[in-house]
Amino acid sequence: MSDDPRVLFGHRLAELRRAKGWSQEKLALESGLARSYLGGVERGQRNIALVNICKLAETLGVSPSELMKFSG
Repeated sequence: MSDDPRVLFGHRLAELRRAKGWSQEKLALESGLARSYLGGVERGQRNIALVNICKLAETLGVSPSELMKFSG
């Protein structure tokens, strides 16, 4: 597994999204972010902005720190 924080964050985001039974499309619609952007975040290809971390956390009903719970 990679120790790149972008990859770790992406895996954590995907884990929390799947736990809700949501597709990337559903998360995109609920959060107001583009599905292609979320796909890039989940693959660790994008360096997500703090404001978007907060937006995704709110959408998923978790704290921003919950999205950051990953080990490198």
